[in-house]
Amino acid sequence: EEDDEDFVPGSGAKKRPGLSLKARAVNLLSRREYSRAELVRKLAIHAETPEALDVLLDTLAREGWQSDDRVIQSVVHRKSTIHGSLRIAQELKQKGMNDQQVAEIRSQLKDTEYLRALAVWNKKFATAAGAQTPAEYARQARFLAGRGFSHEVVRKVLKASQASALI
Repeated sequence: EEDDEDFVPGSGAKKRPGLSLKARAVNLLSRREYSRAELVRKLAIHAETPEALDVLLDTLAREGWQSDDRVIQSVVHRKSTIHGSLRIAQELKQKGMNDQQVAEIRSQLKDTEYLRALAVWNKKFATAAGAQTPAEYARQARFLAGRGFSHEVVRKVLKASQASALI
């Protein structure tokens, strides 16, 4: 005799019991790094109470499963070669990092911003021999600004490209 509560119509199978909150969290964290804020957003609908979720996330952090510092390192490592500090800071804020953490990363990235922007520019525009027309200058500036580089750095890169094109 079948138990009607566990039967899923049309499937011919019984429902599988739901995963525990910890199993869901570990499942997510086994795929990639998640910030605490991201996990709260993803797991809140499965938690019995917000307090239970906080306790679980504290436990996961203590056991080394979740670390906001690793999330920051991961984002910086993946994005710093192709994006500026503005874009990286925006992504970190979306992941729920606090303003102090974001400010620290921005100040660290500021030291290498020009060289990173120059590398991105060289990869895309080195064969163009610099921005020789106002339209081309604007196009290249928009490209670099869209990658999250500051306007000051964009001007330096494009000025350097124009100077090298004149030589």
